[in-house]
Amino acid sequence: MVIRHIKYKILSVVGISVAIVILGIAYYNAVHEERSILEQNERTVHKLTESVIQALQSVMLAGYADIAQAYADRLKKVKDVADFRILRVDGTEAFRDNATIHSVNRRRGEELFVPREAEERIQVLLPGDANLARVLVSNGAGLISYYETDASGRRFLTFLDAIPNLNVCHKCHGSSHPLRGIVKLTTGLDSVENEILKTRQQTTLAAALAIMVIVLLTGYMMGRSVVSPIERVTDAMAKAAGGDLDHKVPVVSGDELGQMANSFNVMTSELKKTYTGLKLEQDKLTTIIQSAGEGIVVTDAAGAVVLVNPAAERLLGKSAEVICRQGFLNLLDDPKAMRSWLSEQGEGPPSSYLYNHRILDVSAATIRAADGHTVGSAALLRDVTEQRRLEEELRRQSVTDALTGVYNRRHLDEVLLAEHARARRYSLSLSVLMLDVDHFKRFNDQHGHDTGDRVLKAIATTLKGALRNHDIACRYGGEEFMAILPNTTQSGGYAVAERLRKDIEELAVEGLKVTASIGVGTFPHVGQDSPEALIQAADGALYQAKNSGRNRVRVAEA
Repeated sequence: MVIRHIKYKILSVVGISVAIVILGIAYYNAVHEERSILEQNERTVHKLTESVIQALQSVMLAGYADIAQAYADRLKKVKDVADFRILRVDGTEAFRDNATIHSVNRRRGEELFVPREAEERIQVLLPGDANLARVLVSNGAGLISYYETDASGRRFLTFLDAIPNLNVCHKCHGSSHPLRGIVKLTTGLDSVENEILKTRQQTTLAAALAIMVIVLLTGYMMGRSVVSPIERVTDAMAKAAGGDLDHKVPVVSGDELGQMANSFNVMTSELKKTYTGLKLEQDKLTTIIQSAGEGIVVTDAAGAVVLVNPAAERLLGKSAEVICRQGFLNLLDDPKAMRSWLSEQGEGPPSSYLYNHRILDVSAATIRAADGHTVGSAALLRDVTEQRRLEEELRRQSVTDALTGVYNRRHLDEVLLAEHARARRYSLSLSVLMLDVDHFKRFNDQHGHDTGDRVLKAIATTLKGALRNHDIACRYGGEEFMAILPNTTQSGGYAVAERLRKDIEELAVEGLKVTASIGVGTFPHVGQDSPEALIQAADGALYQAKNSGRNRVRVAEA
């Protein structure tokens, strides 16, 4: 209302007498003002593009690329913004397909970003576009702007501004191109042209003083209404990039700049929620690591130990401070073994290692990023002492006769097969003793099965006592026992059998006398074809001993 009132005062004072002069001055000022308004509009939009680029860089560096397109789509709704797009250097629109997501995930070696379910490829600028080529040649050093007119005669101003590929961006986007992308902002000039028309009308009808006041007032309003809000948003973006997500931009108007400030506040609020969620997940992960039963030790890229959980301290018997001071290679006081595990890159099953009277399963590997540089190393330690003890006990039980404590038939078959093959290969002697308790049924029938079991136990004990350390004593079945004597000749086998027979003859189990008959089979005299043939030969000699009156030793002959 003030400006309009001044205009009327100037019109009443100036009058028709100075109309020609006023028109000349008005024409001159109109042309000048048109140029000033256009330049001011370009500067304002340029600041807007710079702010947008800074915002995009802040979002990308914070790891929230998935909201960049939503931010771009929101800018399209700003008044006078005819088009806003974020382009790749080839002129295609970014954030519409999964090309960049796949590239970043491959480069980082992990799925940081989830691919879009629906994607499309939009070619905004053709590869041969002259303005696109100017931006690429500038390598981010300059801003490209140009005016266009559509079929209806409307004029538009388009800005192409490069997004530089900073060093902090290289870990995700590489360093092969100096630019990460291009911001394309197209604004309509309807409001600008209307203002120019209004200025021409005002300068035509107003005096030079009125024109000067209008220009000054316009400059003041532009600074107050446009530049200052943009500077506030820019300052807030810089703080957000530094990690201050609590800073808010005052919303002092309901225009486009006010909407931009409000959008920024909403964006930082969402970023803070996401950051809080990530911090919560990090706390959960820390809780899991600290409470894990397996020992976990992690280093940084330089090899310094940066994480030791309580389980590792307990398993190693060292404090976290000692582990950090001694270093990762001395984790188990065996740098050579640790280097070997690291060279295997954690491939294959964990390695068992005896440390501090514990059996530890150790998995160690050097962790590398997608580009090959070392991120750090990690070791996982698991106490399997009790597990190994149980496994050994189960193995022992699987090959041991539960009653007598000597090896069972299953183990006998395995050992005899191996010893028979070795004797044939190296032309060695191999003797087998087949022993049967005489009149064993009498013990069970007259004195009970418990007495029979004690007789078998006494026989087994005597058998083991008569053999060498490398001989094998087995229960063949029932009251029959067998002994495998590697590298033992026929005469040697007979001597052992005779000594054993005498030892058994001297036994008295609960006052009962015990005797046994023994058959001896020796390779290569018999049993050349197979282990079974050797057993049959010894068994045949055993029956000869029994038929000869029992409590005797007989040797199988070919």
